[in-house]
Amino acid sequence: MEEKELITSENMHAWDGRILVTGATGFLGSRIVRAYEKSCRVFAPNHQEMDICHMDSVRAYIEKVRPQIAVHCAAASDTLWCQEHPEASFRINVEGAEHMARVCGDLGTKLIFCSSDQIYFGSGGMEPHKENEEVSPAGEYGRQKLEAEKRCARFCSDSVSLRLCWMYDSERLLEKEHGNFLTAFLQAVAEEREMVYPIYDYRGITDVRLVVENLEKVFKLPGGVYNFGSENDYNIYETVHRLLKKLGYSTERLKKNETAFAGNPRNIRVHMGKAETFGIEFPKTLERLVECVNSI
Repeated sequence: MEEKELITSENMHAWDGRILVTGATGFLGSRIVRAYEKSCRVFAPNHQEMDICHMDSVRAYIEKVRPQIAVHCAAASDTLWCQEHPEASFRINVEGAEHMARVCGDLGTKLIFCSSDQIYFGSGGMEPHKENEEVSPAGEYGRQKLEAEKRCARFCSDSVSLRLCWMYDSERLLEKEHGNFLTAFLQAVAEEREMVYPIYDYRGITDVRLVVENLEKVFKLPGGVYNFGSENDYNIYETVHRLLKKLGYSTERLKKNETAFAGNPRNIRVHMGKAETFGIEFPKTLERLVECVNSI
């Protein structure tokens, strides 16, 4: 079986423009397809064309289209559903990623695996987390993403796992798409509704457009795990409070959720130092949110 040369910073000039995107109807996948479909040959299989839960299906499709890069976005990302359906979600989130890694490793396809900051949920301390920390995820989704990272590294040594933060966009790209942090915030402001946000929840919130824009640099990264998103200095309530103030809006209808994570504050903020050494940068959460709202 003919193998393809792995993408590196040295041979990126030889890239043939063939990209496979799984989960192409999802929040991130759909935006990656839109960004690259005019300049590259993008393959975005639906479930019938390639079922990630079955190795034979994955191998048949990837051998047919021979992408040089595969961005694996497909996942069961509803954390509550994963908690309630651990076996079903494991097949999608872990075994599906393993199937992708095995085939990509065999064919020399550069695999970009979309992991999650939820891996840090359960870790102690209040400092932003680094990739080399020992982690023990408290939730089923985070545990599955961590195991998927390990399998990607085992079966496709040059694979890159991105620990993505909570993402938002100012627009809804798909009709069935759920709202996100920014659209929900803007709607609440427009309708002058009460807004309730937790004070014991610390995490970065990232503009998905910047995630997509930074992907080309990701293609050149050496294999490994990378935090990927905006850092944040504040809890979610403080973030929204400061956002309202900077935009000149009243904070009167903003209320504190003082019960969520009260017994054990959730800190899943990321430290971006590793990615920044490769020229990948994101503005901080509050800074970018202000820019986005002012540009609408």
